[in-house]
Amino acid sequence: MITLKLAFRNLFGAGLRTWLNVFVLSFAFVIIVFTNGMLDGWNRQAYNDTKNWIAGNGQLWHASYDPYDPFCLQDAHAPVSGKISQMVKSRQITPVLITQASIFPGGGMQNILLKGIDTEQSIIRIPSASLKDSGDGIPAIIGKRMAASAKLKIGDHVLMQWRDKNGTFDAREIFIADIFSANVPSIDNGQVWISLAELQKITGLQNEATFFIAGAQYTGGDVDNWKFRDLKFLMKDIDAVMKAKKSGTSMVYMLLLALALLAIFDTQVLSVFRRQKEIGTYIALGMTRGKVVGIFTAEGTVISILAIIAGLIYGIPLLMLIQNTGIPMPGSVDDYGLAISDKIFPYYSMGLIMSTVLLVIISATIVSYFPARRISKINPTEALKGKIQ
Repeated sequence: MITLKLAFRNLFGAGLRTWLNVFVLSFAFVIIVFTNGMLDGWNRQAYNDTKNWIAGNGQLWHASYDPYDPFCLQDAHAPVSGKISQMVKSRQITPVLITQASIFPGGGMQNILLKGIDTEQSIIRIPSASLKDSGDGIPAIIGKRMAASAKLKIGDHVLMQWRDKNGTFDAREIFIADIFSANVPSIDNGQVWISLAELQKITGLQNEATFFIAGAQYTGGDVDNWKFRDLKFLMKDIDAVMKAKKSGTSMVYMLLLALALLAIFDTQVLSVFRRQKEIGTYIALGMTRGKVVGIFTAEGTVISILAIIAGLIYGIPLLMLIQNTGIPMPGSVDDYGLAISDKIFPYYSMGLIMSTVLLVIISATIVSYFPARRISKINPTEALKGKIQ
């Protein structure tokens, strides 16, 4: 308690120098919380959007299916039979069939992935109910990115060409029944969705599927020859991007924190030099060198505590405002191929805040300790004379 009282007295006696250190360190504290909160918020949004729009509670893949290899689609399908068929009927999973195709909007040609999905499914948010037969050709739905690239709108008709299971080309006209807006490019870019029954019919792949999307009732695990891919596997690309982003942004806020700690270090070095007689007096009065070192080290700790208090005073309303309004993202983020919404809403967890508090306190304490170590080697007589070398 005596050490803390002396530390507080010395810091308040230093006046403006103390408060400048407090402000710089508090600014670093707020920036660290903000940047990590923004990345955590982005991660949560991307995770939830991907789960709601395509991943479900996991997926069951055909053994040959690879989403990054379009040439595998010719063989990546199998009949829906046995146990897997029962699960489809009980709505635990919903099948998706994929094949390659081309569309010819405005006289041009665009290669696409043609995907079939059950019109009655409710596991993911794709508006598959719009694919029900309306008697006006093959109804199809596309995402907003696909609509922009192909210059299509609701009600437009466009010629589509594909190959059936025997490799024979066929073509029919489809019409755009709906355009959905999703933050997940993997269900949008270069893709056209039609009814699963219709796609099975026109390709000759009756009762076949490429993969299944699992609902909340599915308990996980492989089924027959279908390989289960859990959310951890399906989200690995998002996790990799988040780790890379955190590594990049950590360099920025660690540099800012280092500048704040450098200011504390310089202040402590100056304090040891200017307060030589005070140090000698403490030792002459019987205080051990370790306790004197503790006083100067405690001053850095107190600065960090004051910085955290100051950061909370102006940081809480600022960060809460940003959390409520969100951070608008530029339109170009659609080209990144990642699940990014129009606004990112930061997420500040208690773990994030407490870990940042500990980082600031421990860093400031360590930085204050190194200049104070000189005190353990000084001669009290020389210190009283103000002649510490």
